Amino acid sequence: MKFAKITFWSAGAWGVLVVMPMYFIYGKVGTYSPPSPTHPEFYYGFVGVTLAWQFVFFVIATDPVRFRPMIIPSIFEKVGYVAALVVLHVQNRITDLQLSAAAPDTFLCLLFVTALFKTRARFLTHAQEVNLTGGLQ
Repeated sequence: MKFAKITFWSAGAWGVLVVMPMYFIYGKVGTYSPPSPTHPEFYYGFVGVTLAWQFVFFVIATDPVRFRPMIIPSIFEKVGYVAALVVLHVQNRITDLQLSAAAPDTFLCLLFVTALFKTRARFLTHAQEVNLTGGLQ
């Protein structure tokens, strides 16, 4: 369980550090990666939803066994981003450098899958206790 706690605390911290500055660099995005965004609602919507997921990771880290079911959508969150970049790269719509942005999420996805398996036995024991007692006491 310690592995899962460290994994999700680290993922949340990394995500906040990477995503939070995006709220303040909207005007510079086009300078570093032209063209400039033309729909601020999509840009800020992406940033907001992504930031919210970082706090989901913090919640999971508090009790990975209890919140184990949330690890599955967390994996899909990572797979969705990585798969999108891979498809865009195969279609020659992004560069190798832009594809490399998927590396941290790929690594975190593998850690999330590992955490899912490492918490399985404790989750099953926890679920049996809940069923036997009619709820946690």
